[in-house]
Amino acid sequence: MRVDFHTHVIPSPDRLPDWKGQFGPGRWPRLESVAPDAAMLFMGETSIMKLHERFWSLDCRLQDMDRQGVDLQVISPIPMLSCYWAPPEAGQAVARFLNRHIAELVASRPDRFAGMGTVPLQDVDRAIEELRYLSGELKIRAVQIGSCPAGRDLDDPALLPFFQACIDTGTAVFVHPMQPLIGGERLQRYYLPNIVGNPLETALAMTRLIVGGVLEKLPDLRICFAHAGGAFPLVLGRVDKGYAARAEMREHISRKPSEYAKMIYVDALTFDPPSLHFVVEKHGADRVLMGTDYPFGLGEEDPIGAIEAADLPPETVRAIVEGNVWTFLGDGG
Repeated sequence: MRVDFHTHVIPSPDRLPDWKGQFGPGRWPRLESVAPDAAMLFMGETSIMKLHERFWSLDCRLQDMDRQGVDLQVISPIPMLSCYWAPPEAGQAVARFLNRHIAELVASRPDRFAGMGTVPLQDVDRAIEELRYLSGELKIRAVQIGSCPAGRDLDDPALLPFFQACIDTGTAVFVHPMQPLIGGERLQRYYLPNIVGNPLETALAMTRLIVGGVLEKLPDLRICFAHAGGAFPLVLGRVDKGYAARAEMREHISRKPSEYAKMIYVDALTFDPPSLHFVVEKHGADRVLMGTDYPFGLGEEDPIGAIEAADLPPETVRAIVEGNVWTFLGDGG
């Protein structure tokens, strides 16, 4: 079964709740229809982007999957829906709605979709409560979080109980870059927050996870980073050099960072065959998952072809396209 692990969804304009009406002013996501098959996404009063109905239409999604040769998608909320800025009670209500919505989509076509939830990490206790609801009631085995959720880096001690709860519930963690982004004002042209900012943000998040000792403390944590780890594979040699040269880099870990990198999963989204080959070399053939970022414009249109073009052994291609995802999700699929 060919699995696209990295895809996103948003409820249709008529199903997205009026969170401003429920919780008061804020940067709440909302959709305004601009055509029969499209809507404008707003965060509060700021327009973000025009979305085609494939973001919410299962019929469109299934047609695109068939065209791409994808048998199953793992669907997660578009990253802007996490609302880490919101008060904890409101944030949990948003997460609960989105998780139930995704569970409904999966239940409608369990042969074609698996789910990935979200949690209100601005309040770790509420996040753990929602995580248990995800795994227990909804039987969803993966959760998407931001690269710096609610302003906390991934090695923040406050997040350690959440990561432990992910292990305890058997939930895999998918880290997707979200605000804040490295670069600030320097990224404000040419769509650079996404094109350049996201890979840099991911590299920082992965480095903090490793050097901060999260995997040293929790080696059983199953964690995956979007966009092939962003810039991380290219800076890993420098991070190893820092470990050798700087005492503070050795404060929380007992081995060089590249050894922990082999414990981390990444998706295969590089848009460049030699880069994907390099990513497999750095993380391992068993740690890369097929992912497209569907249906965003910076997604991969031909995911299987892109992997086949990377000059990898046939067994590695099969593992990335079909096999590794089930080890990551646990229980053999």
